[in-house]
Amino acid sequence: MANSVEEQKFSLKEVLDTFSLCLSENKEVYIEHYVEGWRGLVRFMNSLGSVFSFISKDAVNKIEILAKFFNGENGTHYSTIQSMVKYELDNGLVDLAKRDKYPESGCRTLLRLHRALRWLELFLERLRTSSEDCKTSVMCSEAYNESLAQHHAWIIRKAAGMAFCVLPGRPTFFEVMNVGTSEQVVSMLGDALPLISEVYDITEKLYAQHELLQLP
Repeated sequence: MANSVEEQKFSLKEVLDTFSLCLSENKEVYIEHYVEGWRGLVRFMNSLGSVFSFISKDAVNKIEILAKFFNGENGTHYSTIQSMVKYELDNGLVDLAKRDKYPESGCRTLLRLHRALRWLELFLERLRTSSEDCKTSVMCSEAYNESLAQHHAWIIRKAAGMAFCVLPGRPTFFEVMNVGTSEQVVSMLGDALPLISEVYDITEKLYAQHELLQLP
């Protein structure tokens, strides 16, 4: 439920644990754990106030759509990202040319989260490797420009740039992660980010293989 996503306290440890469950033995990505990982990332964004609301609100919407799929009557086809892509493509349930009959297909919905995951991965990696006096606004903008910006309209990019200008400093980000000292946060990010990166890379390759990276 959206309320629980927004109200619970963020825990970097929970996100680490959830993404560690995302991959099956043969490297398929479980959608249920992927969605749960995203619930944690939404809590992270919301814990910093309204700065990231333009992304977190859309993420909550996408989370709810995917949850309905894997909890629905065809839920077995939405067990993994791989099974979802096969099922929707085999049954013509994806709008490949224009957003028409299936604007909320699983493939399209997950692609939006996939793109945002890249932005968060790049931003968190910059936070992990930066010094305490580095500007989070610059780190966040750089990560955004390398990922999500290319998929957003000009007006959204403009609003994002203004929002990033009021980001708190690095110590505040580390505090909301609820891990402990800065060294402990850096260490846990070092454990979490490779997991997130692997999930991202597997999804990216799958979508590229089926020419789904530019779904309308």
